[in-house]
Amino acid sequence: MIKNSVVIIGPSPRFLSGISYYTLRLSNALADHNKVTSILFRHMLPQRLFPGWKRVGTDLTSLKFSETIKLRDILDWYNPATWIKASNEFRNADVIILEWWTSSVAHMYLALLLLNHTKKPVMIEFHEVVDPLEFSVGPIRVYARVMGRLIRRMACRYVVHSEHDRQLIASHYRIPEYKIGVIPHGLYDQYPVLDQENSKRSLMAEDFFVFLFFGLIRPYKGVIHLIHAFEMLPDTVRDHSLLYIVGEAWEDHASLDAVSRSPAKDRIRLLNKYVSDDEIPLYFSAADALVLPYTRASQSGVAHIGISYGLPIIASQVGGLSESLSGYDGSTLVQSGDENELAHAMEHTYSLGFRRYPVPVDLRWDSIATKYDAEISSMLNRVRT
Repeated sequence: MIKNSVVIIGPSPRFLSGISYYTLRLSNALADHNKVTSILFRHMLPQRLFPGWKRVGTDLTSLKFSETIKLRDILDWYNPATWIKASNEFRNADVIILEWWTSSVAHMYLALLLLNHTKKPVMIEFHEVVDPLEFSVGPIRVYARVMGRLIRRMACRYVVHSEHDRQLIASHYRIPEYKIGVIPHGLYDQYPVLDQENSKRSLMAEDFFVFLFFGLIRPYKGVIHLIHAFEMLPDTVRDHSLLYIVGEAWEDHASLDAVSRSPAKDRIRLLNKYVSDDEIPLYFSAADALVLPYTRASQSGVAHIGISYGLPIIASQVGGLSESLSGYDGSTLVQSGDENELAHAMEHTYSLGFRRYPVPVDLRWDSIATKYDAEISSMLNRVRT
């Protein structure tokens, strides 16, 4: 039975990232019981300002939107005519969902909300308060705060992925906590699990325990702490292990330099590149443990890939990340920046050998969709009364 007509606004796979994946997966999950229209960004920042600009617009994923979804890939960062065109899709909607992760789209969201002439109820899903790079630039930080507060006044309901983020968003944007719902981040379980022995052979990692860091290499990801912790492992562990650091470096030159200077560099494999969907299963299938030594985080899409593979995950106890991993039996949490504790956790994980853990049921997309349907129904009931 179709419940509601839902419009979801977020980035398209043209800008492949955790948020574009999330927009796609949430759209598909809600489309099982709702009439879904997905309005996507066709062009965002001036392309040259996007660190991964060379791959923008290329077909990087085989994951597709459900055929039942009305797909509108029309929003342009710089073109108000496309904002007006997008707002025409609001007329038959029961609810509008905005995916928020960066203030670079704030002017578009504000315009779309002002164009919501029929006053359809709006829900904002926060993936970040302020992007780490934006937060480091004073004027952008102020702009993000001001625009965020303007936009949030036009919403009826808000969604975050953890209690930590609920409190953070409430404080940052002065939103009453009772207006913020908590729904876990769904799994990125679209990747096949390959044979580990064959995967290791492909990476020339046979007979080694593989520690994996995966994702964009940015200063707040704590890769430099991981390198130092790996160096601190006992010889009996390090000599039988490999540390794979796989991902595209944005700003983090210190970690790249640390690899080249490391006394353990013969056991470190740095792949400084964008990794396509086709390659992801190889690294996660070969891995024995996933390590996420972040110094700050709201959530991690990479963690949700690791969970779908049943991998042991060693992660920093920061933000909403530790909360999202608390229900996963394979997680080990350490203090952010504590290289000794991180090294001990890696040594302990090594000592356990090959392990795989069950996937929590509440992180599957059918469970996420059920929670979202409940939030939407509750919000609509309040609006209608």
